[in-house]
Amino acid sequence: MSPTLTRLLIRLYPRPWRDRYAAEFTALLETWPTTPRTAINIAWSALHERIAPTQGAPMTTPPITFGAITRKPSAYLPIVLSLIALTVVLTAVALNGGVVHEADEGAAAHIWQILMALQLPILLVFAIKWLRRSPRRAAQVLALQAAALAANVAAVFFLT
Repeated sequence: MSPTLTRLLIRLYPRPWRDRYAAEFTALLETWPTTPRTAINIAWSALHERIAPTQGAPMTTPPITFGAITRKPSAYLPIVLSLIALTVVLTAVALNGGVVHEADEGAAAHIWQILMALQLPILLVFAIKWLRRSPRRAAQVLALQAAALAANVAAVFFLT
């Protein structure tokens, strides 16, 4: 890659990044062939570095595993709340012997509604925090949380 293009591409990165990596990156780029794809990839990486900087993050940070994410409260609390809500629905159906149609929905229905509504802000916090850090693992946990929500909605739909 030409020295002029190399300097231009490195200038796209933020100053802290350049202070740390410019010499190594320059040496690397001088050995690569110049292609439009390489230049676009470097420009895209520079934009990403300006949005979500890696400066200060240790380079040896272990990858985030599914088990590590599921141990976070924002990951397991919605699932626990869904299981409690499902238990409330199944218990109410078992105790009443089926569907009871009343003007007031009853305590079980109100508890179920509160438990389901309580999950939404926790899900939002989880998505905001983890989708950027580890998109694949966070999507897996969100799918598990969505399955727990769907099980609740299906139980209410089919059993009441």
